[in-house]
Amino acid sequence: MKLELPERMNAAQVFVDSHIPAGRGEKPAILCGDRVVTYQQLYEDVNRFGNLLKSLDVRMEERVATLLLDTPEWAVTFYGTMKTGAVTLPLNTNLKSSDYLYYLEDSRATVLVAHASLWERIAEIRPKLRYLKEVILVDGTAPGCLSLDDVTRQQSAELEAADTSKDDMAFWIYSSGTTGAPKGAIHLHHDMIVEADLYARGTLGVLESDVSFSVAKLFFAFGLGNGLYFPLRVGGTTVLLPDRPTPEKVFETIDRYQPTLFYSVPTSYVQLLNHAEITGRESLGRVRMCISAGEALPKHIFEKWHERFGFEILDGIGSTEVLHIYISNRPGAAMPGSTGQLVEGYEAKILDDNGNELPPRHVGTLHIKGDSVASAYWNKHEESKNTFCGQWANTRDKFLLDDDGFFWYAGRTDDMFKVSGQAVWPTDVEGLLHGHPAVLESGVVGGVDPSGLVKPIAFVVLKDAYKPSPQLAGEIQDYVKSIAQQYKYPRAVVFIETLPKTSTGKIKRYQLRELVGKLTPLHPKEDRAPDES
Repeated sequence: MKLELPERMNAAQVFVDSHIPAGRGEKPAILCGDRVVTYQQLYEDVNRFGNLLKSLDVRMEERVATLLLDTPEWAVTFYGTMKTGAVTLPLNTNLKSSDYLYYLEDSRATVLVAHASLWERIAEIRPKLRYLKEVILVDGTAPGCLSLDDVTRQQSAELEAADTSKDDMAFWIYSSGTTGAPKGAIHLHHDMIVEADLYARGTLGVLESDVSFSVAKLFFAFGLGNGLYFPLRVGGTTVLLPDRPTPEKVFETIDRYQPTLFYSVPTSYVQLLNHAEITGRESLGRVRMCISAGEALPKHIFEKWHERFGFEILDGIGSTEVLHIYISNRPGAAMPGSTGQLVEGYEAKILDDNGNELPPRHVGTLHIKGDSVASAYWNKHEESKNTFCGQWANTRDKFLLDDDGFFWYAGRTDDMFKVSGQAVWPTDVEGLLHGHPAVLESGVVGGVDPSGLVKPIAFVVLKDAYKPSPQLAGEIQDYVKSIAQQYKYPRAVVFIETLPKTSTGKIKRYQLRELVGKLTPLHPKEDRAPDES
């Protein structure tokens, strides 16, 4: 299935302008706190911001960076930039000044729109930013900065969209940097339409009547689709939460706005379940569908969520490079523990280390082909060649395809390690650990024991009702040994308050491996299995 798209198009016209002649002008597009932004208001604000950029002499293809909380201004600046033909660059709001120095210098952004509460992180590096000409602040002022409200109020509410091609640059999203420096994936004007039509409409069946709420923030690819261009593609409504999505805030938002579609990541589902167990909550209001991505969803979380709330969690996998989800479970037909089946319109192949395609039931590296794949990484020639292989994108994720067309996640290409000659995938051991009642989250890596052999090490976050102790560590080890092959059980259990993660919720295993080196030398139990060396 290949979508037929016009050669000349501007994404802002598709996702914003089109709703006015369609008669949706008075319909709420965005709900945020006490604010209700209609499609007419969104259209006018997008145009005012685009006109502001033109008054600042921002030209086509120049970068406009945004450092914003999830508020209506996020949508306004995103599509307002795009409508002028310039390129919008969303930035993670949880980083340090040194990170922003890298992003702004690497992208050569000429304008930055930032929330006033985040300005200090930029002020610290402002003298080092060689390309940045203007800073526009939202909800505040500072010396040398423009106020968004002041400078847009005087702009016209009408703007003719730039004459862009469907293949012009529209926005960049930087990878979360699980390995090496973050890379700016270049996405084009047609990419959001492809994902919205193939996944949101085709796989999930998102409707105009739906109200969407995403725990995942807009600044990364998963949240951008869930919270912005999916609902805007169908003329629906999105709920934006500028605050940190604690379980209390998430349930409060669900109760207040009664969304019908709920998107989150496995880490948040774990926290929400834990909170619901403590408070006795069993309702999600009007939610009709729950979706997950960002990391593999453990089978037991799927089962516990279904038992408590009566809903499947539709797990899937996407990436910054492909923009959003390309493999997903289907409504009413989810396979617990599986990532699902291929989204129609995408192609997949699983390759061995020599580049040969593998048959079903073999673990290899997943490659994806589809029209939402980024064109390249900005200023990263070698990395682009290694990832974008002709029409295929190397995901660097390990998968197994079963005979029924379901994909089963086996970890990242550099995560696997061998114990007694047997391949151990961290996600497999983590899935076993999560079955223990004390374990809230876990991260598994390989560590070297005193004899120089690699063994599994488990970093465990406990539920509130449990306290770290050697006895509990032993119980967790014995639990895994009782349900799995001996070589998989963790030779050390290290209790940790939080796991190091990227903004997308993925475990930073390289940081866990660094922690392993600081541990007291491991002493494997004497009751090793006979096949262990």
